[in-house]
This record gives sequence, structure tokens and C-alpha cells, in this order.
Amino acid sequence: MAEARREVLFDAASAPEVLLAQPRGFCAGVDRAIEIVERALAQFGAPIYVRHEIVHNQYVVDDLRKKGAIFIEDLKDVPRDNTVVFSAHGVSQAVRAEAGELGLRVFDATCPLVTKVHVEVAKMRGDGREIIMVGHKGHPEVEGTMGQTGDGIHLVENVDDVNRLVVRDPNRLAYVTQTTLSVDDAAEVTGALKTRFPKILEPKRGDICYATQNRQDAVKFMAPQCDLILVIGSPSSSNSNRLREVGARMGVEAYMIENVSQLDSSWLIGKRRVGVTAGASAPELLVSELIEKLKTLGVGSVRKLSGVEEHVRFPLPSGLGGNADRGSSIGSMSR
Repeated sequence: MAEARREVLFDAASAPEVLLAQPRGFCAGVDRAIEIVERALAQFGAPIYVRHEIVHNQYVVDDLRKKGAIFIEDLKDVPRDNTVVFSAHGVSQAVRAEAGELGLRVFDATCPLVTKVHVEVAKMRGDGREIIMVGHKGHPEVEGTMGQTGDGIHLVENVDDVNRLVVRDPNRLAYVTQTTLSVDDAAEVTGALKTRFPKILEPKRGDICYATQNRQDAVKFMAPQCDLILVIGSPSSSNSNRLREVGARMGVEAYMIENVSQLDSSWLIGKRRVGVTAGASAPELLVSELIEKLKTLGVGSVRKLSGVEEHVRFPLPSGLGGNADRGSSIGSMSR
């Protein structure tokens, strides 16, 4: 049988260069969440139930499903006395209470930086303040954060929402933000909040997580050097969508793909430099597969850009063994 002909788009003179953003891919919260599921499977055996997708990446979810994880949205789908893992996005107090009522063993994979926001909400409400949450309606992190209190919390997505807000006492307000927002969008909305409510209390430290900030900064650094940006991430991933938006806002053609199968080679025609990055829930394996595909199309050199080196690690919940030799088996970035 004749070997299938490779599609080569470029000769040596026209081959574009590939630029790799730094940092990209898995963050510490994602590493931790995946490891919690894997350790639970190793310690208690399959099945392990996971409420919602552990992180918003289809490759990760499919891989864990093959290993014995069952993903559910309703805790009533978990047989009594079984094990459930809460996803990295966090859950409401009502969900925690329901898990207790159902007699479930719980391991909480909520990202510690999301837990920080939950603690802020509890403290702010304890001080008698109404809370404004800046975030995307329907996102599980937003639902979990707003579910930390029974009342007195309002969601805003944009400046128009800020202008329509009706509050009890403009002098007794505070705000928090979703951790995976666009840094620039969040600044615009929080700026509008401070203008309309000058006495609003802000978090002692910003709520947008280090990984979201670093990956958006890396795209901002890369964008002026490219004429095409490819972001690896799932459509449900907030931080991955924001990376594509950052590139597009800087005037660069930008696409988000879940994996190499979604690459349209026509995007590369006429391009001189192609920037590649990945959302915080996307495995490095998917980046490697994309690079290999680009090489088969005839791209030139691959150059890793300078950027922040991340060394953040979060401890595991008690009951899952020690924290030594940590690391996910799903193509995580070396740190």
C-alpha cells in the first residue's frame, strides 16, 4: 500500500516560525484536582464519583473516565456511602450539606484560590456587607461562590450591570471576582463599581488567580510578535476563552481549538509567526501534538518565549496520603 502523502504547506523560504508562550497549560489548582481523583481511585478503587467536570478540559475528563471516574451533576446519582470529589471550581454550602445528608465520603478539589474567595464572602457577609460578584452567569465557580451565602450577593458581568444595580446601603458593600476573568475586563467592571460606590470594600488581594494573570500576560507579550495565535482549550474553559480574546483584542487573528484535529491548515497561509498557548486546564501533551502537526505542515523553527516560571504547589486534602512525589500523569507541565 502506498504511503499517504503528507500535506506540506511551506518551503524553507516561506515557513513560519512557531512561538510558545510561557507559561501555558496546567496550573497548580488543576494539577491538584486531577491528582485528588487519581489518588482516590488508587486508594478506594473505581468508581469514584466527581461532581461536575473536575476541570474544564475534555481530554482530562475522558482520561479520568477511562480510569474509573464517573462524572455527575446531581449528588443523588451517587450511591450512599460512596466517594465523591468536588470539582476545582468549588461548590455551594447547600451542596456540601447535601453530601453530608447522603452519607458521602467527600474529597474537596476546590482550587485553594477559589476557596480564598469563599472565605472572603463569608467574612464580608459576617460584617453585614452586601456583596457584588464580578463573573460570568452560569459558570460553576460563580454558582459555588454565590452559594456561600443565602442572600445579600449580586452578580454583575459588565459595566451596564453595575449601572443597573439596586442595593440596600451603598456604604456597606464589598466585591469579589471570579478567578478566571479577563484581567482587563475585570478592571473595567471593578473600576465602575468604585466610581459608583466609592466606599465599596475590595479584597485585600486581587481574586484573579496567578495562573490566569500569568497566561494572559504571556499572550500580551507574544501577540505583537505574531500574526496568528492558537489557543488549546475546551469551549467550557473560561480562562482558555479569555486567552483567545486577549490575542484578538490586540489585533491578532486568534483561534481556540480543543486538540490538533480542529486545526484548520488554511489559517497558516501567509503567516510568518504562529503563537501557541494553552489554557490552565489543558495538558501539555495536547500542545506537543499540535507542534508535531505544525512540523508536518512544514513550519520552521519552534521557539519558547521568555516568561514567568511557576513553582506553585498546593497540598492535598487529608486522607489521600502524603504530598511527596506529587504530579499528575496527564501531560502536566514540568515546573
